[in-house]
Amino acid sequence: MTATVHGPAVDRVARAALSRVFEPGSDAVQAAVAEIGDLEVWTRVRAGLSVPGLSPALVEGARGRAAACDPEQELARAAACGARLVVPGDTEWPERQLWWSRDPDRPVDPAAGADPDVLHRDEAPPLALWVRGERGLAETVERSVAVVGARAATPYGTHVATELAFGLADRGWTVVSGAAYGIDGAAHTGALSAQRAPTVAVLACGVDVAYPKGHDRLLGRILEQGLVVSEVPPGAAATRLRFLVRNRLIAALTVATVVVEAAKRSGSLSTARLAGALHRHVLAVPGPVTSAASIGTHGLLRTGATCVTCVTDVLEAAGATGEYAADDRSGPRDPRDELSAAVRRVLDAVPVRRAAGIASIAQVAGVSALVVQQVLPPLLVAGLVERQPDGWRLTTLGATGTAR
Repeated sequence: MTATVHGPAVDRVARAALSRVFEPGSDAVQAAVAEIGDLEVWTRVRAGLSVPGLSPALVEGARGRAAACDPEQELARAAACGARLVVPGDTEWPERQLWWSRDPDRPVDPAAGADPDVLHRDEAPPLALWVRGERGLAETVERSVAVVGARAATPYGTHVATELAFGLADRGWTVVSGAAYGIDGAAHTGALSAQRAPTVAVLACGVDVAYPKGHDRLLGRILEQGLVVSEVPPGAAATRLRFLVRNRLIAALTVATVVVEAAKRSGSLSTARLAGALHRHVLAVPGPVTSAASIGTHGLLRTGATCVTCVTDVLEAAGATGEYAADDRSGPRDPRDELSAAVRRVLDAVPVRRAAGIASIAQVAGVSALVVQQVLPPLLVAGLVERQPDGWRLTTLGATGTAR
């Protein structure tokens, strides 16, 4: 689905109210807004009237919250902390990123009033987003990758997450994560260290709430370079349900989701599942087979996730076709790969320990002595062979065949 609502024009005040009285991610609420408009839904909820597609219990719960909700004050509180409400139709609304593509194998509940070609059950797109930070949201997440994983991360996991995030940011890609302890924190830290691209924290609480408390300074640094985003209004507390629903937003805003480390029941696995349901790339980093912290990532790899071990692997999946080639990876280089077959043949005939003369090398290589005389000087300049008083032998580089 496009993020634009089908129906009456968007009312910013009504969206602010609905973000307070309803939990995010409800396809029934999204369908009601599409049918009668956000302002009408808000008006009916305040009055305790029925709303198309919503159960009486859901409306009653929302009415209880509505009694204590002043949407104008919600907007004022946001402005006081430097935040704003972004709604469909705004310039910075991430229209392309929030396109909800329906998985044909995933059923839709007709009782919710949803168009089967539009909405996932229980995975509806956001009605509005509270955004804190100076950058425009749509532009910031245009080229972005989610890096997520376990809170109880191992040193291996935090190292890999930091390196991947640094590499992505260094190449101009926005890193999106959830600002939690463990892999999330490492991802944000790595991206900030590159100082080349922003990072975005998607929270399960209000954008003015430091959660976890120990990451208040990290969130401050994120605000300096990037954005903090949430579907719930300022002041809202984090709940278990909101963490799970928040994960779908992380998956939707990004081109690809990388799960660095995840135990068997890690919440980051839900992010990967939702990324797959939204037809985004699902990537996973393998870990030690003995590590319980990597059981989840290994499960993703068995069920079709793409294995990634470096930033180039991630960019091959996330970038445009051919934009990032596999041979862009940095690492050990074999200088022999750059030699012609004839030159390699001579090099292979040069001994490692005891030096040999030109005639001996020519005999082993099966070429003429003249060819050996022509080939050895370039190999000497390349540092692959060395000249001794009694002939030629391989250098350490020539013998190991690797260089950095």
